Amino acid sequence: MADRLTGKVAFITGAARGQGRAHAVRLASEGADIIAVDIAGPLPGVPYDSPTMSDLEETVRLVEGLDRRIVAKQCDVRDLAKMRGLVDEAVAELGHLDIVVANAGICIPATWDETTPEIFRDTIDINVIGVWNTVMVGAPHLVTAGGGAIVLTSSYAGKKMQPFMVHYTASKHAVTGMTRAFAAELGKHKIRVNSVHPGAVNTPMGSGDMIGAITRTNESNPPLAQMGTPFLPQWVAEPEEIAAAVAYLVSDEAKWVTAEHLSVDGGAQYF
Repeated sequence: MADRLTGKVAFITGAARGQGRAHAVRLASEGADIIAVDIAGPLPGVPYDSPTMSDLEETVRLVEGLDRRIVAKQCDVRDLAKMRGLVDEAVAELGHLDIVVANAGICIPATWDETTPEIFRDTIDINVIGVWNTVMVGAPHLVTAGGGAIVLTSSYAGKKMQPFMVHYTASKHAVTGMTRAFAAELGKHKIRVNSVHPGAVNTPMGSGDMIGAITRTNESNPPLAQMGTPFLPQWVAEPEEIAAAVAYLVSDEAKWVTAEHLSVDGGAQYF
């Protein structure tokens, strides 16, 4: 499988660390060149540490260590015009685009009555409009290339719900819907669109006061805190395990898979 993406170019958002970095490294390890973007700066309202340019530079180092090309740029997925310009320039440099992975997103624990308009708006702006922006700047290049694959990062919350996160749950259900809608319209261009639905993942999203924030919201209604418990003894996934699912979905092994919503959550959606 080391060469199943040889000759491909993949555009990944939120690539500085966590799942985004894991996707970049995994796809590069299978032969793809990478276009990586990340805000690499302060995220609005989150209780965990924000990504940095040093994080994005580490992704570059890891991909180049696999002898693959990478164009990495600082960009907020909410900025459609800037992202389009960066992607157009990167595609011109690398020659074409075959894969889009809309991974960037934020997560802010807050009970329904603690959720401010700013929390709701920022979550929708990044997790929904940012994903739409990503597809809108990437899909035209896939049309030009004669086909390709798009993966949108939804969540366990996009199939069931995430307690104490009405805003996050709404955003991830929207991503699930976009997956189907884009798959329907882009199918005639031989473009497949699927979503991945992780549960808990061991990434820097768990840093800072994230665990404290989750603990405090759980205390508001303890029975709900048990939702999302995986069936497997491993409580959280490693980002590389999510990346393995993405690598499958963008490969030719999944060439008859589209509009699918692949859970990588240890069964958490059913608890």
